[in-house]
Amino acid sequence: MFKKMSMFILLICTIVTFTACGSKKAETTTVKTQNKVKVVVSFNAMREIATAIGKDKVDIVTMIPNGTEPHDFEPKAKDLESLSTAKIFVYNGFGMESWADKVLKSVDNKNLITVEASKGSTPIENTDSAEKEEHGQYDPHLWISLKGAENQAKNVRDALIKVDSANKAYYEKNYNDFALKLDTLYNEYNKKFKTVSNKNFVTGHAAFAYLCRDFGLKQNSVESVFAEGEPSAKKLKELTDYCKKNKIKTIFVEDMVSTKVSDALAKEVGAKVEKIHTIESKEDNKDYLTCMKENLDMIYNSLK
Repeated sequence: MFKKMSMFILLICTIVTFTACGSKKAETTTVKTQNKVKVVVSFNAMREIATAIGKDKVDIVTMIPNGTEPHDFEPKAKDLESLSTAKIFVYNGFGMESWADKVLKSVDNKNLITVEASKGSTPIENTDSAEKEEHGQYDPHLWISLKGAENQAKNVRDALIKVDSANKAYYEKNYNDFALKLDTLYNEYNKKFKTVSNKNFVTGHAAFAYLCRDFGLKQNSVESVFAEGEPSAKKLKELTDYCKKNKIKTIFVEDMVSTKVSDALAKEVGAKVEKIHTIESKEDNKDYLTCMKENLDMIYNSLK
């Protein structure tokens, strides 16, 4: 009897101990999260940049789920709730998040700092009149540019310092480290692209204009800047002729764009189809620099 009682008491003590430890662990996790700067970002590319600068000092919430086309996103009540408790909201701008102004007006958070990440960069104008009327005058894909991403990172850095000045040196160091890696990658491929005479490549989605501006390249695409609709028979004929004339060996396709037309085009001109990153969603758990390095390497190899 005494032995059974002793075992029972020991069991109770063990449960209490584990419960206490679990509670302390949960409390510690909560405190750590509370001590971080809550940052809401519009989509994955903004998350990548905010993570590079904020690292373990930020708690990031991404509004647009992976696999969702950012151009077509409609914010929901939970997104407004996230913004109501955030310190910083980072969005791309240049018309990428057409809903941003409306959402920000409806959020009850007077202390929210809004970062239009593309502010201070020179935009590329849309050339398609229908797209310009529906989506605005600018191509929004600035982050697919090493120079563009560097400016976006600077804007995020400044916002974090404004909210959390005690960690100013930390954010400045992270920005400097990130900027150095961007510059190093730019310099490496700037030299490489200067060695090739062919500057033309073809993508499924016209998202690479800013990358082209960085390196003096030219993209042609199956779908428009906002990835809407298949090309007309006339456009497809022009693309086929373009590929043959410029000896295009690779048609690049993206995660969230249908490959049907790209596959047919590649077959027609004797090219291969390769996946390229737009970084709008998280792809294979790769970070921004890894994706951009792979993009540049694939484009360069297709031009050699």
